[in-house]
Amino acid sequence: MLIVSVMIVTILSAQSDVKLNLGFEKVTSGKKIPDKYVELGSGYNLSIDSITKHSGKYSVLIQPLDTRKPNSFGGIGNIIPAVYEGKEIELRAHMKLNNVKDGPIALVLRTDGKSGTLYFDNMQQKNIQGTSDWTMYSVKLPLTEDARNIFFGAAHSGIGQIWVDDFELIIDGKDISQARTREIVILPAEKDKEFDKGSKIDTINLSEEKTNDLKILGMVWGFLKYYHPNTAAGNFNWDYELFRILPKIIQSKTQQDRDAILTDWIKGLGSFEVNTLLNIPTEEIKIAPDLNWITNSNLSTDLSTQLLRVKNAKRENENYYIGLVKGNDNPEFSNEMAYSTMKYPDAGFRLLGLYRYWNIIQYYFPYRNLIEEDWKEVLNEFVPKYINAFNELEYKLAILELIGRVHDTHAILYADLAINNYRGENYAPPKVKFIGRKAVVTGFYNQELGLKSGLVIGDVITSINNKPIEKIVQERLKYTPASNYPTQLRNLAKGLLRTNDTSLTVEFIRNKKAELREIKSYSIANINIYGDPHAQDTCFKMIKPDIGYIYPGTIKKGYLPKIMSEVQNTRGLIIDFRCYPSYFLIFELGKYLMPDSTEVVMWSKGNIVNPGYFTMVVGEKVGKKNNDYYKGKVIILVNEETQSSAEYHAMAFRAAPKAKVMGSTTAGADGDVSSIVLPGGIKTRISGLGVYYPDGRETQRIGIVPDIVVKPTIKGIKQGKDEVLDKAIEFINGKR
Repeated sequence: MLIVSVMIVTILSAQSDVKLNLGFEKVTSGKKIPDKYVELGSGYNLSIDSITKHSGKYSVLIQPLDTRKPNSFGGIGNIIPAVYEGKEIELRAHMKLNNVKDGPIALVLRTDGKSGTLYFDNMQQKNIQGTSDWTMYSVKLPLTEDARNIFFGAAHSGIGQIWVDDFELIIDGKDISQARTREIVILPAEKDKEFDKGSKIDTINLSEEKTNDLKILGMVWGFLKYYHPNTAAGNFNWDYELFRILPKIIQSKTQQDRDAILTDWIKGLGSFEVNTLLNIPTEEIKIAPDLNWITNSNLSTDLSTQLLRVKNAKRENENYYIGLVKGNDNPEFSNEMAYSTMKYPDAGFRLLGLYRYWNIIQYYFPYRNLIEEDWKEVLNEFVPKYINAFNELEYKLAILELIGRVHDTHAILYADLAINNYRGENYAPPKVKFIGRKAVVTGFYNQELGLKSGLVIGDVITSINNKPIEKIVQERLKYTPASNYPTQLRNLAKGLLRTNDTSLTVEFIRNKKAELREIKSYSIANINIYGDPHAQDTCFKMIKPDIGYIYPGTIKKGYLPKIMSEVQNTRGLIIDFRCYPSYFLIFELGKYLMPDSTEVVMWSKGNIVNPGYFTMVVGEKVGKKNNDYYKGKVIILVNEETQSSAEYHAMAFRAAPKAKVMGSTTAGADGDVSSIVLPGGIKTRISGLGVYYPDGRETQRIGIVPDIVVKPTIKGIKQGKDEVLDKAIEFINGKR
C-alpha cells in the first residue's frame, strides 16, 4: 500500500481550480468517479453510489476486481496547489467498510515540494479493516512554506468494499475555504521544462580524450552549481543546462575548443560581485574543498581565470540546490528531481546522475577525506561505466558500485526492483553470519522450513551452486557499500542464500565432514527476513543478582527511572548496543551514568557560502552534577550490527566512569543522514554530519573500537552461547 506514496505523484498534475468538489456532488454524466478526481492504482472498480452515502447525493464505492493482483491498490485522488497559509493541514473523510480484509483502507494526505514528497501519511499503521458503519477518519501533516502541492485521496488495498464520502480539508483548525492564501514565487529554474521527456542524447562515443572532456565537464558543472551566485539563486535549471552544454562538449574536437565552450558558458551565466574573504578560522577547518584542479588540470588560462572568479564570488547563505537541515545542520539536497518515470534514463540523464552524486560527495560529504583515493580519478573511471550501461540493471549496478567507493554504511541503495531481482527474490530459510570469515548458519528465518532444509546451526557453508564462498564474496564486494570490511561481510551474509530459483545447492562442513544438499528457497511471504535476529523479549532484566542488563532496541520512554533504581547498587550494568535504539536515550540515561556534565562528541558540518569546507563545532554534553550517579562497572556491548545512533550512544556512554566497550568492530557510520535522489527514481543517502570523539579522533569507517575485543566462535554458536555477554559478566565479576 505504501506504493501510493510514490506512484500518484507521476499521474497527477496541479489544478488551479480550488472548487474542490469535496462532497462528490459534481459528477459528469458517464463518468465513474466525481469531477476533479483521478483514479489511482489498478485492480479495483470505482463507481458512483447514490444509494449508500454519508450525505448529499453521492459517495464513491471502491471494490476489488476478480483480476486484482496481490499488493495492488485502488482509489481516488486529487492534487491542489499549496497556496494556503498555515502550519498544519488535516484531511477528514467518512468511510464505510464491508468485510474488508487482506489489506487496510487508506486515507491519504501528502505535501510535495519542488523536488518531491515532503510529508506523507496513509493511516497504514492503524491497519483498519473489517466491517463498520460510516466513521470519520483523519490524518494530519505539517504545512511548510516549501510545500507546492497538496495531494489527498482515499484507497483500498484488500478485499471487501469501502465507501468514501465528504472529504474535508482543515488548515490550522479552519476549513480550507476560510484559509488565507499566499503567492508562490516560481523561479526560472522551475519554469524550464525543455528536457522533461529526455535529454535528447542517446549515445556518446567515447575515446580517452572524450572521457577526460566529460570528466572536466562534470567537475565544472558541479562547481558552478554550488559556487556560482546566479545558479544558487535558482536562475537556471542546472540539470537542463547540462543538456544544453553537453552536445557542444561531445562535438568539440580539441581541448582548446572544449575550454573555449566552457569559458563562454560561464560568462553567459551573468555577472556577480567578488569577495575574496573566506571568514573561516583556520583552526575550525576539518576539510577544505579540493579545488586545485582549477589550476593544475591543464585548463586554458581564460577558463581557469573564470573559474577562480566564481570561486571568489560573493555568495549568500542560501542556495537553490543545497541547504542545511534546521537544528541538525546536515545537508539537504533540495530541488533535485528524481525523474522517476525514467527507469532506464538516456545517456544524458545517466551522466547527470553521475555528476550529481559525484559533486554531492565532492562538496557535502563530511568524510570525503577518508575515501582513500583521488575522487577526481573515480569520476574519470565511472564516465564510461555510466555511458556504456546498456540497460536498467547495468545503470543501477554502476550507481551501486560508485556508492560503494565512498565507504559509508549509511550509503545504501533503497529498495529497487531491478537490484532486488538481480540479488534474488527468494530466500532460503537459514540465517548466515560470517564467523572468523566463514559463512556459518546461526539460525533460521522460519524454524519449520529451516528444519526441512537439512542444515543445522553451526554448519559452515563452503559453496553455493558450486561457487566457493570466497569467490562469491570477491564478486559481490564492489556492490556491497559499507564503511569497513566486517560490515560488508555483515551485509553480504544476509544475501548469500538469495536466488530467483526455487532451490540452491549448498555445500557445507559439519563435524569436519563435507556434505552437499539441495535446499528450497521461498518468497518473503513465507519467511520473515525483516525480523530483528537479535531482538530480546525484554528491555531489562537482572541476569545475575548484582548485574543488570539493558537492551535499548526495545526500551520505551519512561522505563529508565524504575530500571536505574533497581540497578543503582549493583556491581555492574550491561548495555547491549548490538541493536538500534528504539529512541534517543543519551540524555535520559546519561544523567544516571555521569557524575558531571561531560563532553562526549564533536561534529563537523558543511558550508553553503563556501562549499566543500567542513568546520568543527562543539558537540553535545551528557549528564549533570550528580553525586548519586551509577558507580558500578558499565559494559557496553557492540558488534557489526551497532550502527549510526547505536554507535553514537556507545561513544557517549563509554565516557562514564568504569565504562568499557566490549565486542567487535562496529558499522563505522555516524552522523545524521542526508537523502539523495538520482535519475531513474533512485534513492540513496550519506552520512551528512561528521562525528568525532571530543579529542578529534575519527569514528567513520573505524567505528567504536572496543576496549576489550570479544568475537563469537563457531563452537559458541553451536552451543547456543552469547560469548560476548558471557565475557561481560566475567569482567564485572573480576575475571578477565
